[in-house]
Amino acid sequence: MIRSFTFGEFAYLLAALRWTVALSAIAFAGGGLLGLLAAVMRVAPRRFARLAAAGYIQLFHGTPLLMQIFVIYFGFSLFGLELSPLAAASLVLTLFSGAYLGEIWRGCLEAVPRGQWEAATALGLGFAKQIRTVILPQAVPIAIPPTVGMLVQLVKSTSLASIVGFVELTRAGQTVANATFQPLAVFGVVGALYFLLCFPLSRWSRVLERKLERRR
Repeated sequence: MIRSFTFGEFAYLLAALRWTVALSAIAFAGGGLLGLLAAVMRVAPRRFARLAAAGYIQLFHGTPLLMQIFVIYFGFSLFGLELSPLAAASLVLTLFSGAYLGEIWRGCLEAVPRGQWEAATALGLGFAKQIRTVILPQAVPIAIPPTVGMLVQLVKSTSLASIVGFVELTRAGQTVANATFQPLAVFGVVGALYFLLCFPLSRWSRVLERKLERRR
């Protein structure tokens, strides 16, 4: 039976939006930890650490996110480990965002003037203390715009989790569109919800960037 696109369908989309937010938060938090580790390893003095981080980053840069989701979701089952759609999507998006954030933040660390690195070395600071006390505080303002840009991209990338049956905003939109036969109206609302989620992030990024600039 064909239904009309009513408030009930809109409420269903809003409920699915919460899962989009939750999946984005999980992936960004986990990816942030991985990304920071990868970024530090990329500028570390040890060659093995640099190569290991570069290999991880290139693996996830060089393969499509859609394929990564398929490989993790269906590949783990070959070894007797069944992942739920949420677990598979969270794992893949965490690894995916970690690779991109690692490369973004590596560039931000290297954007700090070389004289700052040399001054920290001259003071006798070890590599870890150089990063923590001298380099990171200067790299943070540089990192804000690309980091928020990556977060916005990550929010939109959660739509690919629908291919393994995870009901987030895009999957919910497909379900409602199939039931109402009004895809233009349904996906117009879906697009508006994505915009309402992503636009404040961009605005917040600009405000935070200006505050940090004033403190420097």
